[in-house]
Amino acid sequence: MGKKAGKGKPSEQKTNVMRLLEQAGVPYRQHCYADTDAVSGMEVASVLGQDPDRVFKTLVTVGKSGEHYVFAVPVSGELNLKKAAGAVGEKSVEMIKSKELLPLTGYVHGGCSPIGMKKTFVTVFHKSAEKYHTIFFSAGRIGYQVEVSLSDLKKIILFSLADIIE
Repeated sequence: MGKKAGKGKPSEQKTNVMRLLEQAGVPYRQHCYADTDAVSGMEVASVLGQDPDRVFKTLVTVGKSGEHYVFAVPVSGELNLKKAAGAVGEKSVEMIKSKELLPLTGYVHGGCSPIGMKKTFVTVFHKSAEKYHTIFFSAGRIGYQVEVSLSDLKKIILFSLADIIE
């Protein structure tokens, strides 16, 4: 019988995102902050000793058309809704309500990853991501991040790059 979820050291736990990366042959590094008090993206970057411009948060929006979109922006920045709408060809987009996140994506607030959502959504990373050899984002569970290169990320999800922050 396999290991039960929640057993073992936090750094030994595999998330669904990590399994998907492995299945696709995408190299990644796992980072765990589960044993800290870090909550905000800036706190996570600090605990991991990383540049907050290199640590990305995953945001889910809904457009005027009713379509949903995923935006990944540095934790040091804020999503500009007007620029985000332009990047996906919408008149406007707004953040979805927190209670809608889990049923729509399969993820909870603070543990949302652009990889492994219930459905495939148009995904846009802020263009600054291309400045870095690797970037960090949620591994799909609070307390866990993965570090991946954009070129490797393209092997598992489709995304574009755009200027989408304030």
